[in-house]
Amino acid sequence: MGQQQSQQQAVVEAPLNRAGEVEDLIDAVKTLILPFIRAADEAAPLKATGEAQPKRNALVVSRKPEELIEQLALSLPEGEGRGKDGLLKTIADILEHSVNTWDQGFLDKLYASTNAVGVISELLLSVLNTNLHVYQVSPALTVIEKHTAKTLAGLFGLNGPRAGGVTCQGGSSSNLTSLVIARNTLYPETKTRGNYLPFAIFTSEHGHYSVEKAAITCGMGSAAVHKVPVMPGSGGCMSISGLRDSIESAKSRGKIPLYVNATAGTTVFGSYDCFDRISEVCKEYGIWMHIDASWGGPAIFSQKYKHKMRGSHLADSLTVNPHKMLNAPVTCSFLLGPDMAVFHKANTLPAGYLFHSPEPVTNGVEGGEPGEGENVPEVWDLADLTLQCGRRGDALKLALSWIYYGAAGFERMVDHGFATAEYMTDIIKEREDFVLLSDDPPACLQICFYYAPGGQLSEDKKVNTARTRAMVEKLIHRGFMVDYAPGDKGSFFRVVVNAQTLRTTVDGLVKALEAVGKEVTAGESA
Repeated sequence: MGQQQSQQQAVVEAPLNRAGEVEDLIDAVKTLILPFIRAADEAAPLKATGEAQPKRNALVVSRKPEELIEQLALSLPEGEGRGKDGLLKTIADILEHSVNTWDQGFLDKLYASTNAVGVISELLLSVLNTNLHVYQVSPALTVIEKHTAKTLAGLFGLNGPRAGGVTCQGGSSSNLTSLVIARNTLYPETKTRGNYLPFAIFTSEHGHYSVEKAAITCGMGSAAVHKVPVMPGSGGCMSISGLRDSIESAKSRGKIPLYVNATAGTTVFGSYDCFDRISEVCKEYGIWMHIDASWGGPAIFSQKYKHKMRGSHLADSLTVNPHKMLNAPVTCSFLLGPDMAVFHKANTLPAGYLFHSPEPVTNGVEGGEPGEGENVPEVWDLADLTLQCGRRGDALKLALSWIYYGAAGFERMVDHGFATAEYMTDIIKEREDFVLLSDDPPACLQICFYYAPGGQLSEDKKVNTARTRAMVEKLIHRGFMVDYAPGDKGSFFRVVVNAQTLRTTVDGLVKALEAVGKEVTAGESA
C-alpha cells in the first residue's frame, strides 16, 4: 500500500497551458494567412488592365495533379510529429498551391471568398467545437440556429407559429432532406415500409443535379426524376403546362406524383421559376412543393429584387445558402419550412441515449403523434429534425454576419451583385465579338455568352467548345478564373460575379477575353 502511494506521488503532471499554445499558433498562422488575403487586395487594381500579372499570380499557381503531388510532397509522420515548424511549413504549402477565392479574378462558381466576420465565425466554432445534436451540449448555438432560421423563414413569408428551419451540410443535403420530409409526410407509412410506391419527382430541365442524387439516395432511382421543359423565351423558367403534362404522363404510367422542385436561381442561367403558378399545380395534385433557392434566395433581402421570390410563402420547404450570394463561409445552408412539427414528425426516431425531450403532447394528451394537434412542444434537440446526428453550428456564420452588417448591409451586397452583373451584361452586349445568351438584364449574378469574332459562331459546335475551353485556360495566366457550360452551339462562358466584385475587375476581364480570344482564333486559322 505504501509503495503504491509513493508511485502515485511520484507522478507530476505538467500544468495545462492550452490557451498559450493556441495563442502562439494563431499568432504564427496570422503571419501566413494575412499576406494571402492581402495579396488578393493588392492585385485588385491590376485586374483592370486585363493583362498577365507582372508578379506572382495571386489567384492561383496552376498545376496538374501529378505536379502538385510532387510539389506538396505530403507525408504523415509514422512516429513523432513535426511540431510547430512542420505545421507552418504545411500551411504555407497549402496557401501557395490553393485557389485564392479572395482574389477579384475568382469568378468561377456560385460562391467566392468569405469576409472578416466569416473568418471570426469559423474561429469561434472551432474553439467551441461542439455538436448541435442536442440542446444540452450546445445551448447558445441551438437558440441562435432556431432564432436565425425563424427570422430568415419570415422573410420568405413562412410566418406560422412553428415556422423556422435547420441547417444542413450544404444545398444538396438540404434538398435531400426536403425530399425525405415530403415522402414521410405525404406517405407516412414509407417511414417504416420504404419505397413501396412508384414515386415521381419533377424538376426543371435547368434544375440542379442534386435532385437526382436525392432520388438515388432515397432509393427511388434517378429514373423517378422527370425533367420539365422550360418556357421558350422565358430565360429558363419551368413551363407550367409542361409540368402539368409531365404529371399527367407519370400518372398514366402508374406513377405517384410526390414532389416538385422549383428553382430560385438556376445554376447556369440564374432563372427564377414562377412559384405561385407552380403552387397552384401542386395543390391541385396534392404534391409537395420545394423551392431550391440555394443561389438566388438572398434576393429576398433587397427591396429592388425581392419580387423574384414572389410566391415563396407557398412553399412546403425552401433551401437557401448564405455561403453563396451573402459570402458566409462554406458551408452554410438552411432548410426552411412553415411548420417545424412537420420536419420533426418526418425525421424523428427514438434514441433514449441521446434525446431526452418530454413525450409529445397532442391536444393536451401525452403520447400523441409528433407533429399533430396544436399543443406540439418545441423541439430543442435539433438532430431530431434532420438526417444528421453530428451537426456543426453553421447558423452562427449567418447570425454573426447579420449582426455585423444588418439586413441593410445584406441588401447592399445583393444590390451590388445584381448591378455588377447588369454592368457586365451591358458591356458584352455592346461588343461585336460576343454573343450574349443571358437575359438583359440577367436573371441573377451570372452572365452567359459566346466569344464569336464579328458576332459569328462556327457552325461546328466542337469548334466553339474548343475555343471556349482554350480561352478559359489562357485567362488563368491573366489572373481570371471563369467557368463554362454546354449549350446548343457548344460550350459557352458563364461568369459569376459576387457582392465584392469591382467594376474595374469586369472591365479587365472583358479586355482579357478579347485578347485571349484573338490569340485562340489566330491559332485556329493557322
